[in-house]
Amino acid sequence: MGIIIWLIVGGVVGWLASMVMRTDGQQGILLNIVVGIIGSVIASFLFGGGINQAITVTTFVYSLIGAIILLAIVNLVRRGSVR
Repeated sequence: MGIIIWLIVGGVVGWLASMVMRTDGQQGILLNIVVGIIGSVIASFLFGGGINQAITVTTFVYSLIGAIILLAIVNLVRRGSVR
């Protein structure tokens, strides 16, 4: 059951992060899920909380911040600017 939660929350977090970073048209659902899950891993390293512990508003926001950081790094490498 945990993997299904990861996929759903990862998809929502990745989708929201792509909307914030204006890369929504370039990404599909699979990339949104990957961005959301990797964003959660980044958040667990930075803030000590990710979607592994429990899904709360705090861990959701941390995962969103991690996904935005990931997309900013990808934009910086690809385009030379965060945007």
